[in-house]
Parts: sequence; C-alpha cells; structure tokens
Amino acid sequence: MSKLGLITKREYLTRVKKKSFLLATFLTPLAFGLIIFLSGYFASQMGESEQSIVIADANNIIKQYPIEDKNLTIDFSDELIDSLKKNYINNGYDMLIHLPKFDNIESNKFNVNYYSKEKLGIAKIEKLERSIGKSLKSFKLENSSIDKVEYDKLRTNVILENALLAEKDSDIEGDRSSKFSSGIATALSYGMGFMMYMVIFIFGGMVMRSVMEEKLNRIVEVIVSTVKPFQLMLGKLLGVGAVGLTQLIIWMILFSIISMIAGSYFGGDTSSITGMDAQQTAEMMKQLEDEEGFSVTSLLNEIKALNWLLILPTFIIFFLGGYFIYSSLFAAVGSAISEDMGEAQQFMLPISIPVIIAIIMVPAVMGNPNGPLAVFGSMFPLLSPILMPARLPFDPPLWQVLISTLILIASVIFFVWLAGRIYRVGIFMHGKKISFKELAKWIRYKY
Repeated sequence: MSKLGLITKREYLTRVKKKSFLLATFLTPLAFGLIIFLSGYFASQMGESEQSIVIADANNIIKQYPIEDKNLTIDFSDELIDSLKKNYINNGYDMLIHLPKFDNIESNKFNVNYYSKEKLGIAKIEKLERSIGKSLKSFKLENSSIDKVEYDKLRTNVILENALLAEKDSDIEGDRSSKFSSGIATALSYGMGFMMYMVIFIFGGMVMRSVMEEKLNRIVEVIVSTVKPFQLMLGKLLGVGAVGLTQLIIWMILFSIISMIAGSYFGGDTSSITGMDAQQTAEMMKQLEDEEGFSVTSLLNEIKALNWLLILPTFIIFFLGGYFIYSSLFAAVGSAISEDMGEAQQFMLPISIPVIIAIIMVPAVMGNPNGPLAVFGSMFPLLSPILMPARLPFDPPLWQVLISTLILIASVIFFVWLAGRIYRVGIFMHGKKISFKELAKWIRYKY
C-alpha cells in the first residue's frame, strides 16, 4: 500500500473505531426521530392545560356567543370588577377576563383586560384574542343589516392544483408535480443545506485539531521524514472525509428506515396510534383531506416521486467537494498557528463567513430556486456546497448542475494545492506569530 493509502487508512480507522463515532452515528438519527415524535406528542397532548376562567362582560356578548375552547371552563359573573379581581383566585379561578362597556360596538378595536394567576404565554394570549374577537364578530354580524347566509357565501377556499397531474397528453410541456412537492422540497433542501453547514464545521474542525495536535507534539517532524508534507495533509483530508462519508451514508440508511417505519405507523390503522384518541385522529385526517387535499399516502408518494437519482449522487459530490475545500483551509490554519487559539480565530473568521452567508441565503434560494441569486450562489464554489444541494429538490436545469460540479472540482484542486503550500511550511513553524502577509509568502516559496 502507498504511503498516502497508509495515512488515509490510519486516519479513517482511528476515528471509526472510537466509541464517540459509533454513538454519534447511530444515536443521532434516533435522537432526531425521538425529538420529532416527542414534539408532536407534547404539542397534541400537553400543549395546553385546562383552565378555569371567570368572565365579567358588561356588554353580555360572550354569554350569547360563547368562546369555543375545550381546555377552558368558563363561568360568568355580575360581581363588581373591583371585588371580582381581588377574589377570583380565592374562588378557584385561574383567570379573570373583563370586557368593559363598549362605547361604540361598531369600532374595529376593543381593549379587553385580563387578570391571571400565572404568567400567560404569547400563544395563549393570541388565542384568547382570536376567540373573543370571533364572538364579538358574530355579535356584530347578528345585529347588522348583513344577511348571515349571504355573508357565509362570501367565504371561498381556493385549492390550487397542477392540471398536468391529470393530463394524459404527454405533448404538453411543464411541471407535473403536485402542491405537496414544493413543501417537501423546501423541507428537504433546508435539511441538506443545514447538514452541509454542520459537516463543514464538524469535520473541518476535526482536521484542524488533528494537524495542531501533531504539530504541537512534534510528531509531524518524525512523520515527514518518510512522507512529503503534502501527502500527509492529503491523507488526513481523505481519511477524515471517508469518516464523514461513512457517517453520512449510515445516516441516510437510518433516516430512510425511520421514515418507512413512520409512514407505515401513521399510514396504517389509526387505532394503532398509542397515546392518542383514534377516532379524533381519524376525524382530523379526514378534515385535512377534505379541506386541503392532504393525506399521508399522497405525502409519501410525493417523497418517492422526487428525482433521487439526481439528488443523492449530486449531494454526495457536493458533500465531498465542500468538505475538501473547507477542510483543506482548516488544515492550513491548523498548520500555521501554535498554542494560541486566539490566533486561530483571525484565520477561521474568513473561512467561516462564506459558510454563514450560504446558510443565511438558503431561505431565499428556497423561495426562488431558479432566480439569479440562487443560480449565482450555486455556482460560486465557496457557497455551492450548501446552496446547490438546497436547489436539487426543485429540479434545477441539468446544465447548471453540471457546470456547478465542474467549477467545484476545479476549486477543490486549487484550494487543496493552496492549502498544501501553506501546510508544508506551517507545520515546521514554532513560536512565531503568523499574519496573512506571512501566509502569502509561504505560498510563493519555491521549495
């Protein structure tokens, strides 16, 4: 085996055999699945606690048009407000809502006061505002000259569907995806963009720490007596990159298995859903199907319909390209600095800025995946490892994907070469404060 292969193998096996790698690789998908499940469970089962409310309504409106909330037990009181607000807690109520006499019921704005035993969350306050507003709206409508039946006819729900879905004529050009595909693509693109963001910093930082440790322990001076500095750096990049790729592949497999389990779990008999009322869940799903055309089956079909033959290979290419660009720069930084970590910050900031800009641009790219900003970001090599994967679920033109890939490959070669020029000098430097000007000199050195 070549020297480069030996270095790569050592870097790979050293990290893969660690317990921390095994725990992070197998527990991370399970942790994400558990978080999603618990978030949904707590939101549905424990999102709101039951509360007892007393309402002092000087207008006698809420009693005629009651607030509809199964978590609220509502009583009404004619007691004077000054006495009521002193005694409502002793009377066993959690909250007092006071609607003072309205001077003009036709007004569009009403001030309603509340007194609460405990501090209310903003979501709870807004929900009460909407509920009281709905009651007042019903009262105003009932006492106006507007016909309620005619008013209800004005409410119109528009369901926008892609007509090409049902069109059998293959000669008609255009997109044939349903409205769910945009939501799925948005979630997938953000997930892949964020994954690239994490990979760049996690594995790039891993390469930098490995270089720093060997430099500070003077082990590198022994190693380079048998291999060239560039071979040592490239071996580290390949070894740690293989670790990252291994972890990524395992995550994809585990996430796919978890998704299939979730699909069969929620797509099957609703009576199997533990901790939830089966009849209530079935009614909720039916309402979504009637109003929005949503179903778990259609969601899973849209996921299967994505162009995975393009998404997965291209994502891996950009995963590797982004890793090599940034990890080579991190390796150069690790070779240039000594014990002072504050010195590392000044060099890491210029490397981190493009990554941060790219993750900030992801929402804009998802909003307009074929716009000029998205196209530029997916072509620029310091941004494309994050932004091109974010565009993939939206089916960008194939020529743009190919050009971006070629630019990325050329950039990988350039940045690895550039980092190698710095690395070969930096690993032997000790006790000297390094500046950007000094790094520029190292790049021009002839030996």
